[in-house]
This record gives sequence, structure tokens and C-alpha cells, in this order.
Amino acid sequence: MKSLLFLALLVLGTGCEKFLNEKPDQKLVTPDQIKDLQALLDNEPLINQKIPRAAEMSADDYYLADASWNLLNEFDKRMYIWDKGNLFQAGSNGDWGNAYVNVNRANNVLFNIDKVDRVPGDQEDWNNLKGHALFLRGQAFLQVAFIWAAAYDERTADTDLGIPLRLDPDANIKTTRASLKQTYDQIISDLKMAAALLPEMPKHIIRPSKAAAYALLARTYLSMRKYPEMGTYANLSLQMKSTLKDFNSLQENPSTSFPFAPRYSNEEIITESSMLITSPLNPMTARIDSNLYASFGPNDLRKKMLFRSNGSNSYGFRGSYAGSVALFSGLATNEVYLMRAESYARAENIPAAMADLNKLLEKRFVINTFVPLVANTPREALRLIFAERRKELIMRGLRWMDVKRLNKEGEDIVLKRVVNNKTYVLPPNDPGYAMPIPEDVIQLTGVEQNPL
Repeated sequence: MKSLLFLALLVLGTGCEKFLNEKPDQKLVTPDQIKDLQALLDNEPLINQKIPRAAEMSADDYYLADASWNLLNEFDKRMYIWDKGNLFQAGSNGDWGNAYVNVNRANNVLFNIDKVDRVPGDQEDWNNLKGHALFLRGQAFLQVAFIWAAAYDERTADTDLGIPLRLDPDANIKTTRASLKQTYDQIISDLKMAAALLPEMPKHIIRPSKAAAYALLARTYLSMRKYPEMGTYANLSLQMKSTLKDFNSLQENPSTSFPFAPRYSNEEIITESSMLITSPLNPMTARIDSNLYASFGPNDLRKKMLFRSNGSNSYGFRGSYAGSVALFSGLATNEVYLMRAESYARAENIPAAMADLNKLLEKRFVINTFVPLVANTPREALRLIFAERRKELIMRGLRWMDVKRLNKEGEDIVLKRVVNNKTYVLPPNDPGYAMPIPEDVIQLTGVEQNPL
């Protein structure tokens, strides 16, 4: 094999000294069967449960009390107030490192898949393995782009800075930054190839599927503001999985700590993943934005199921589809319905847009209390969709991307924090929406830093 996982991490700037003296797992060196390579991608704790958290930490779904902010480490303090300096601790156990570990795992599989021993009848497993690797790489690149690249703009994408596109496990290849257009072209290419190889539905939701690849393509095109393409892939995904959960079924035990079933049995989930949770996002610490909480009506079951009172006129989030303190960041049908609804509204197909939106909302209200929403213009439909997207996808790691792309549309969303009586502001389209690349990455690779 051209490289070892840990050496690749070093070149990416995510390694630390201990990796130089650590003996690699032999399965990373001499995989000789499909099952060996598949095992690299089925390590759920490392792959599915360490999704980057920086976008959610920086968004306006929540706020911190002064006492909570004062207890944060210096990096998290700076990230919370959108400081322009170093926001990330050095080493592999961080957002950049976790994302590029997945890239490297995917690259090792893609490099070795044609070398493994084949047996008659294993084509389905081979296709699933290659599709899984391509999906994982595309997903990781998209996560990195959301955090460390500017919002996509077709007019400037050829010259805007993108991210490092590691496509080969060879640690000797110099790390460089692609353009933003090259970045998104690669993500789309990976996901389209993945969709062609993956089964419609997976053996287990820790693995991707054709429905998941289509949903992630829709999310990608949404972030690019390419709404017809977003609608196409959202529709393809919903053709394969369209189940919505009726929140009335949760009413039997509304006081439980986490009202949603464990992630493996939630019928809306297309593919499972969750963010790495630390102090700022812990439900005991993060307080839901008061205006956001107030936007839920009295018969809206989400107000009951997503939040819990902190007893201090504030509320914490308990509605993760992970069914635990972890924040769900995977793909689910509710997000896909909202994407398709937005694509219909932008195409001025108001009846179809409202049909998708109302189909979703009917499952969120007390039985026989929901009054279908009505829009008379595409703009009215979009306003309703934006409002429900804001409520439905809270604490999913998507708000940061939404603010970036909507500000490109002229929405003028201003983010504000108040800490120890000092107000911090992040204006629309500020360079701070592309966070500083970790300093150890800059030092080890020499890639260009984002404008500060």
C-alpha cells in the first residue's frame, strides 16, 4: 500500500508526534479481502460519531450563559464569538482531523479495492464497498467545505479558495488547496458514482445507500444554490425512502430525557451520523435561542418533544434523532422533504411546494389541530419553508450553511452573541464564514490560510 493512515494524517496536518511511533493496524497495511476493507468503513464510533461540530458551534441555534462561556477552553471561547485567530486545537482529535481520517480511510479502500481477492458472486459486496468509500469521501469533503470554505458563488467559484482534495493515500503527495469549483465538482462526482453503486436501501443505517447519496447530492446542490438540481435529487431520494414520523406517537412519554427512539429504529433516518459533542453543545449548557423557541405554536408537538426547560426561563435541546445527548447530523426524510419543497417554490410550483411542506407539518401537530399553510406567491412559500426549515432542522449542523447560502441570496442574516456584556457581530458574507484552517495544518503543509 502506498501509505499508512497515520502518515497521511501527518501530511494533512492532523497528526501528532505519537503517531510516528505507533505501529499501524495490519488490516490497514495488507487487506486481502472485501470484508477487510469493509471493516475499515464500518467502524461506527470513529466514522459515524465524530462528524465536525464547528459549524453548529458557530451558528445561532443556541447561546451560552456567561458562566458557561467562561468555563470553555480558549479555542472554544474564540469560536463562539467568531474570533479571527486560531480556533482549533492541534492534533488529530478535532474537526479537521476527524474529517480527513475519513477521507484517508476512503482513499485506502479505493486504492486497494481492485487488489483484493475476489470470489464468484461478490459483485454486490464489491459495489457496496466502493460506493461506501466514495460516499464517505464526498461527505467528508462537503463537511470541510461547509466550515473552511466560503459560500459557493458561481461567479467566483473558479478563483475562490476551496479545500485540500486528497484523492490518493500516498503521503508523499503535496497537500494543496483546490478552487471552490474544483471542490464541489469532486464532491458531486464522488456522490454520483456512489449512487450508481450503492443499493437503494442499506443493510444497516450506519452504511450509506442510493437514497442517502441522492439526499446528500440534494444537500450539496442546496449549498451551491443550484435549486433545480437539488429538487431532482431530493425527488430521487424520496422515491426510495419517504417515511415521516408522526410526533403524536411520542406523546405517551413526553417527559423522557430523549423522546426519540434510538437512531437505529427511527423511521425517518436515511443514514446515521452524529457530531462529536463537547461542552458548548451539551444540552445542559447550550440554551436554545429564545426567539426560535417562541416560534413554535401551542399545538406544535415539536415544542414539547425537542426541548426541555432549564428552570431558568430558558430551554435545552433534547430532540436529537440520535436518541441521546449526541447531536444527529445524518440524513433524514424530513430534511429531504424541505429541500424538495424549496425547489418547487423556487420553480414557482406553489401547490407542490405547499403539499410537501404540509405533509411534513401534519405529522408534527396534535391530531386534528393542524391547519394547512397557504401561500399565494413563490416568495410567500419560500418564507414559510425557511421558517419551518429553521425549526425542523435545529441542532443538525446545517444552520451555518443555510446562513451562508441565504446571505448570498440577500437575506441579510446577522449573527450576534452577547458575552459578559460585550456584543459580538458576524455580518452577512463576512470572511469569517470560512473559518481559519488549523494552525498546525498550515505549518505542516504550507497551504494558504483563509482571509482573516
